[in-house]
Amino acid sequence: MKIYYDKETDSAYIELSTAKPDGVVEISEGVNLDTTKEGKLIGIELLNASDKISLQSLFNFQLDDQLISLQKA
Repeated sequence: MKIYYDKETDSAYIELSTAKPDGVVEISEGVNLDTTKEGKLIGIELLNASDKISLQSLFNFQLDDQLISLQKA
């Protein structure tokens, strides 16, 4: 997963896959989901991002301890 933020346009993109998007679904004003032909979610676009989410939260994350132990197994 990669997260991009463009300060000039106040837009954020959360890339969940490197697959090429085939479609876009607008789930609310300024919130778009990029999908494949098969309907798989590959990215989330936030326009006017600072109005929708704390920008600091885009670059901070916390993993549940149980999830971490499952990934190590």
